[in-house]
Amino acid sequence: MYDPILDALRRGAVADALIAAEALVAERPDDAQALRWLSAAQLQGGQPDAALASIDRAIALAPDNADLHLARAGVLVGSRRPDEAQASLAQATGLDPNQFTAYLVQAQLALGRGDLDEAERLNRLAARVAPDHPQLAAVEGMVTLRRGDADTALKIVSAALQVAPEEVQLRYSLGFIHMALGHWAFAEQAFRGVVERTPGADSLRSLIADLIRRQGRPGDAADELVPLVARNNAPALHRYIGHLRLAAGQDEEALASLRIALAGQPRDRDTVLAIIEAWRRLGMQDDARNTLDAALATTPDEHDLWLARLLFEAVGSAEARAVVERWVSAMPQHVPAMEAQMSVLDAAGERDAAEAVAKRIVALDPGRASAEQRLVEALFERDPVSAIARVGELVDQATEPHHKRSLRSWQAFVRDRAGRYADAAATWAALARELAPTRLPLWTPSGAQGPWPDVAPIPMSSAGRPYPILLWGAPGTVVESIAGVLGAISHRLRGDRFLPNPPVDAFQNYHTPARLLSGELSGEDCVAGWRETLANRSEDGGIVDWLPWWDNALLLALRPHLPEALLIIAVRDPRDAFLDWLAFGAPAPLALDDLDAGARWLAQLFDQVADVHEHDLFPSRLIAMDAIKDDAAAVAQALGRALGAQLTEPPSSGARRFPAGHWRHYADVLAGPFAALTPVAVRLGYPEA
Repeated sequence: MYDPILDALRRGAVADALIAAEALVAERPDDAQALRWLSAAQLQGGQPDAALASIDRAIALAPDNADLHLARAGVLVGSRRPDEAQASLAQATGLDPNQFTAYLVQAQLALGRGDLDEAERLNRLAARVAPDHPQLAAVEGMVTLRRGDADTALKIVSAALQVAPEEVQLRYSLGFIHMALGHWAFAEQAFRGVVERTPGADSLRSLIADLIRRQGRPGDAADELVPLVARNNAPALHRYIGHLRLAAGQDEEALASLRIALAGQPRDRDTVLAIIEAWRRLGMQDDARNTLDAALATTPDEHDLWLARLLFEAVGSAEARAVVERWVSAMPQHVPAMEAQMSVLDAAGERDAAEAVAKRIVALDPGRASAEQRLVEALFERDPVSAIARVGELVDQATEPHHKRSLRSWQAFVRDRAGRYADAAATWAALARELAPTRLPLWTPSGAQGPWPDVAPIPMSSAGRPYPILLWGAPGTVVESIAGVLGAISHRLRGDRFLPNPPVDAFQNYHTPARLLSGELSGEDCVAGWRETLANRSEDGGIVDWLPWWDNALLLALRPHLPEALLIIAVRDPRDAFLDWLAFGAPAPLALDDLDAGARWLAQLFDQVADVHEHDLFPSRLIAMDAIKDDAAAVAQALGRALGAQLTEPPSSGARRFPAGHWRHYADVLAGPFAALTPVAVRLGYPEA
């Protein structure tokens, strides 16, 4: 939507850019980026005051957006008047200030749209007019920074500041360079220098506040913003202050700010989510109901407000039903409102009425998953075979491959409920084969059996400090239930190994077991690399590190070099685990294209677990998940016993897996895989049959 403006700016068609930008801002007055490009067009069109007003409006909408502050710096360059020092320089060099400023403004605009080559070209033209002007270093430094060389950019700008320490544009550039380097305190200092030297630069305080927040001082960051409120009463500013107060644990102050933000922008999801958290912490359910009812009185068509309102009523209660009826009345064609109505009717046991709502949903939105599932459920109660056939029809109607696979998996679960176990297993196996090329390969278990190095004494430096916990579970053990509980009750869980940018250390690398066994990687270096990444993941080392894989070869590193750690392993009847992996998948997307080979591989993993447990190879706790996997409170109790601590009861879990022993229904169809898993199942204490 911004392309017409940017294209016009690149062509120098200022009038076209202004027309496009003004039209977009009229259509989207709360779009900070639209205001940013309007400001750029105004500046290029010779309207510096309007440009500054537009960029300030953008910052009011998104006060923590660093790019907007950088754009404002460019506007200031174009709109400022040469001061006495510039006049002296012009007299000494024959500088035409207008020509120099024009080049510099064009360079700033090119920077703003990411055209680094053009910014560099224009800066060279400006240098021909005034080769020693300090603002040249500001542009050169920013071009260098955008090209990924922050260290060189810092040298360029720092050297220029030695010559012109009062040059505001250099301080702007210095601040952004320090931000890129993660030097939050230095960046804060640089931007404070801009505020002190530039009247009207108070809007930069929002960026300074963000830098203070990054230093771990959210309360101070909120205090930094308070002076802005008198001049900028924008809801976005109050929302930002509210977020900071929440982070600082100043819940009452947060609520006060978030009330103002909600009143000004009742459709803003971030505000709604933040004020929900403030009410939750303060236990102010009545206040939440009253405030949300007031917001809904003026904004009755806002989905997020209705969802928030429902949060403050007990599920299935008469009060919840009354809220849903109001929602449906206000938004009669809104499918989520009808879905909520369907749920409350089911909770009240009014199944026919719930089914009728599901039919209305499907009429409005054919194929809607929630309604189709409800209709299939009703059909299943009457005729399971027809329910299976209905899901098959949905599979045939689906066109998107991912959606079709999801429906096929659902059909397999319906077949499982109907006792059609062979058909269910065949469907899951086919899906696993299709997905295998896009999944991670199975790592090769090392089979390490020792001899093991001695377990080192726990270092004195660890006394009184939180100890690291390593969490792992083989596919199908539902280790994610443990992770979910720990994540709900503690800030120490780290699941970043399953995210796109995991820690780069030996615990992430499939080749680590082989390298440890061969001596290519020493145990000391293995743990040292882990500690190095730990510095960015935990303040005090008291981390719960959820591992994507395990191999007993890691004991060569852990026993002598990380003796203070505790290993928590989720276990389950290996045959149930295999069936779970086949049907539900695993936290790490592992390939399961050959069921027999996958079962043999899984058996090796469980044999390693048995070795650790039977021979006490490392401080560890096994958490049997068979009976508790779907019960968050029971998982918390099991963890509490394992850790010797009383844990906070977590929110109830919505996960549902097959019950313990469900594998027996598949004993014939999966006889081969189960034959490979039965010996280790018996070793772990499960019955043979």
